[in-house]
Amino acid sequence: MSTHSGILIHVIFNTKQRTKLLDKSWRDDLYGVMGANAQTHKGSLLKAGGIEDHVHLLLKTHPSYAIADTIKLIKGNSSHWINKNHKTSSRFSWQRGYGAFSVSESMSEVVKQYIENQEEHHAKQSFRDEYILFLKKHRIEFDPQYVFEEEHIG
Repeated sequence: MSTHSGILIHVIFNTKQRTKLLDKSWRDDLYGVMGANAQTHKGSLLKAGGIEDHVHLLLKTHPSYAIADTIKLIKGNSSHWINKNHKTSSRFSWQRGYGAFSVSESMSEVVKQYIENQEEHHAKQSFRDEYILFLKKHRIEFDPQYVFEEEHIG
């Protein structure tokens, strides 16, 4: 029998201290960099979106690579791209950690739509509340005081 896989992951991570640094004028280029890095690990970026302080990615991952390694590659190379191209006035970095949530193929269009509508969504709900809701929805135990390294400062 041949090996087949269809591993979809909804990944969420934010800027360090949730600072609003991801300018809309270059976010699509950033997503292109992230997609190219996913391909390095035989994966593909099916959808990307976000706002000034965080991103959502729908990734199709390959079982040859650990999810953590693929996300580390995407975060590391994208922050390098931001800094190399002077997209922010100070040194850019992502906050440590991320959320990675499994997605069934039958729900992939719903997740894509959710990612597409981030700006409208965050007009009504903060990133903090959104992320905690994801943890609860996926039945992930957490201590609210340790979900984020630091609170938003700018």
